[in-house]
Amino acid sequence: MMERNASAATLFVRQATGLVRAWSMFDAFIYAFFSVNLVTLGLYIISQMYFLEGALIPAILISTAFILFECIVYAGLIAVMPRAGGDYVWQTRILGPGIGFVLAVTGWWFILWLWVPLYGDMLRQMFFTPVLGILGARGLALWFIQTPAGLFISSVIVCLVVSIYVGLGMRRYAQIQRISFFISLVGLMVVLLLLLVNSVDTFRQSLEREATAMFGATGPVYEGMLKAGEEAGAIQPLTTSPLWPIFLAIPYVVFFNLWPNWGATLYGEVRGASDFKRNFYSMAGALVITAILAVIFMLLIAKTFTWDFFVKANGAWWNYAWGYTDTPPPLPIWPYPALLAAFMVPNRLVQLLIVLAMSAWWFGWSGTVFLSSTRVIFAAAFDRLLPERVADVDPRTHTPYVALLLMVIPSLLISALFAWDVGGFQTLTLDATLVIAVTYLGSTIAAILLPYRKPELYHASPIAKYTVAGVPLITVAGVIFGAFLVFLLYLWLFDPYQLYGIGLANTSSVILMGFLYALALLIYLGFRAYRMRQGIPIDKIHAEIPVE
Repeated sequence: MMERNASAATLFVRQATGLVRAWSMFDAFIYAFFSVNLVTLGLYIISQMYFLEGALIPAILISTAFILFECIVYAGLIAVMPRAGGDYVWQTRILGPGIGFVLAVTGWWFILWLWVPLYGDMLRQMFFTPVLGILGARGLALWFIQTPAGLFISSVIVCLVVSIYVGLGMRRYAQIQRISFFISLVGLMVVLLLLLVNSVDTFRQSLEREATAMFGATGPVYEGMLKAGEEAGAIQPLTTSPLWPIFLAIPYVVFFNLWPNWGATLYGEVRGASDFKRNFYSMAGALVITAILAVIFMLLIAKTFTWDFFVKANGAWWNYAWGYTDTPPPLPIWPYPALLAAFMVPNRLVQLLIVLAMSAWWFGWSGTVFLSSTRVIFAAAFDRLLPERVADVDPRTHTPYVALLLMVIPSLLISALFAWDVGGFQTLTLDATLVIAVTYLGSTIAAILLPYRKPELYHASPIAKYTVAGVPLITVAGVIFGAFLVFLLYLWLFDPYQLYGIGLANTSSVILMGFLYALALLIYLGFRAYRMRQGIPIDKIHAEIPVE
């Protein structure tokens, strides 16, 4: 055994990763909760679903039921191999190094560059514009929300803030998360309370008053947004519709709730990660709580704004933002529900405090855009499929700082392409979900095969005792969740109803995804050949599991 361990140590860049278990399971839960972020990701994508005919609440609940099987799959994989790199480690060890590298690197490294301008868009919509409007800086508020330069600067700030977060290390980021978690919940409870105790008439009056004072809105804002939204084709129902349109809405909903496993690449740094039940409860708990909050939030929005107004206000804004009309809507900003709720308190200081508290949803969550990805890049470098320097970690913070740079620098270029919509980049929003879903499908297949491809590892793990009619639970859950992913991928890629805009008919989407997968394959083949010339057996490396 000692000889085998010594031999394995020489295969990797060094004997151990240098990472430490700095997080508790509660920290992992908060990370999962922020990853399925109702206020940032949720409100952002829900607002873009205005033209769909499927009812929103059933779409959220049905997708949540399927994603619970994802939680089983990932909780099991983590319990068997709780290693930094997550999907990359599991896929390369079970499916093979080539498949695992290409899927994980494309899904956890390259496509996250596209997420940066999306985070930037949410930052300006939910923080800069509302705060500046409340403070009386109308011109700057509208500049942030209405110009490509405003989006690009917001994306640059995303890179700066997140680099600081990741650079501080896991322990410090956990502290930021916890503080943000409690502040964000307080902010949400205040917003929900305002929606609960106020009426439609109160909201209409406050909207007319504050929209005019803060953002220079003209005319009857409420009625004007209804008219503009109707012209934009806003129709989505809230609670009831035929079943098939509900399933057609799910490929949008998963933009925000597919990610309870987002921390899977970090579980090599989580204490107690070999406990299957605790892994499942942290992910499933985050998912279910978010679904419940989403239902409550949407019902209260319908009560106080009216659902008709909310859907049409969203349609009016995005119809303008996407360039389908040159006429700004009467409310010339994104109809952020937290800000609309704050309008009903006629006090600037209280309005500011509400928006700042709700901004904790963004600031506590934003580190997710780089943090998980750096561990996949690090793991690939540790396996010698990237330069050894990429596996360096800061001795004080245990941060893989070179991996962080490999996220930041390309993200700035992609942010510029997105902000100025070069080559139709702004049509590619759902590609950010599609590519990661392909990676998840790879890990799901790995989970299905785990008991049969790695029987010794499986039977020595805590998940071996969980079966369904004699079949391993992880395999059963993998088949169900895998079928769900295949359904999503079919709709995204073939888009038979022309709803998603990222299918094979979108040349920009095809070029982007083709380029990213080809780039990953070229890197793999290049480094494999290079290491083989050095006498380093790549296949032998991927037969071993690194020591944390």
